[in-house]
Amino acid sequence: MRPDHAAAQRLAGPGPAPVIRTETLRRTLPAQCVAVARWLGRQMEKRRSRLALLEMSDEQLKDIGLSRGQVYSEFKRQLRN
Repeated sequence: MRPDHAAAQRLAGPGPAPVIRTETLRRTLPAQCVAVARWLGRQMEKRRSRLALLEMSDEQLKDIGLSRGQVYSEFKRQLRN
């Protein structure tokens, strides 16, 4: 009787590590660079908007429904996230 193919693979152990071809790396590296650039842009935009909130007066913050304490906690959150 012929052994089950899956059982034979289990008995043979793990196969060789997959080969990463150079052309695959060439295609994925630009995509990764674009993703990093977008992430960096989002982080910079968050920082600019949080700094703008810090520069607002208490009356301006009241107009948009925020307190000075909420603004400070949002700014400190930037350091963690």
